[in-house]
Amino acid sequence: MILLTANTSSGPRLAIKTSAGIVVFEDAQKKKAEIPLTLEEALFVPRGLDRVRRFVRENLKDASVLSKLAAPEKKIRLGPLFRPRNVLCIGLNYKDHAAEGGVPLPEKPVVFAKLTGCITGPGAPIVLPPDTKEVDYEAELAVVIGRKCRGVSSSDALDYVAGYTCLNDVSARDFQRGDGQWVRAKSQDTFGPMGPYLVTSEDIPDPQTLPIRCLVNGTTLQDSNTDKMIFGVRELIAFISRGITLEPGDVISTGTPHGVGFARKPPIFLKAGDEVVVEIDGIGRLTNPVKA
Repeated sequence: MILLTANTSSGPRLAIKTSAGIVVFEDAQKKKAEIPLTLEEALFVPRGLDRVRRFVRENLKDASVLSKLAAPEKKIRLGPLFRPRNVLCIGLNYKDHAAEGGVPLPEKPVVFAKLTGCITGPGAPIVLPPDTKEVDYEAELAVVIGRKCRGVSSSDALDYVAGYTCLNDVSARDFQRGDGQWVRAKSQDTFGPMGPYLVTSEDIPDPQTLPIRCLVNGTTLQDSNTDKMIFGVRELIAFISRGITLEPGDVISTGTPHGVGFARKPPIFLKAGDEVVVEIDGIGRLTNPVKA
């Protein structure tokens, strides 16, 4: 399933992308089918996604029904997917990215947190704070947890994944250098664009085969594949869950490939008027403008 959040007159509503267009889950459908009306509800309520799957299976397979319910995507106002409970990020998780930064390869995952208040949606502006001159882009595959897990093995780890989305780990490099740690640099307001879709795990059987790119003003600056991660999704979930209980709606952002702005000669930092796109094949295209 390809899920998204639509901004409607009734508020944020869960929607699904189909071959006929976007179907928004409405109040009348909830009364009839007992389905979640928001993606947060689908993730946070036990078996919420299973109820969505059942609704799709029972109501959205008939082409004539779809034609009545679906609307063209261009007529849908996309909103932020959901507010994560936690956002755990992985630093230096692609060999080429570690090399371009001049740091040795990590022996174990480098984990840091991004404050959830920075999360925004597709089309929302990345707003440049006044105190930084070095705002950078980072295209990342984000993993959304669907079941509570602690101490899981890498072989079982994907069983706990609800789905995958795109995330731009926007970073203030001067803050990062000056602070000696990364939270402030990574958590400025609007520094966490995420979306536009949550592609559920049954449609992404292997998250280590996905081409990933970042484009700024139409120019491709990052172009890689998730098979180049040092620590794959399975290993990351197993490593984190050894001592941190992961809950439904937690997000793990899995690191960025080479091509980031600070490592270029000359450096490329985001400026007002730019447009940034994070693109992952099979998942979607996340576009955000940059404003002062």
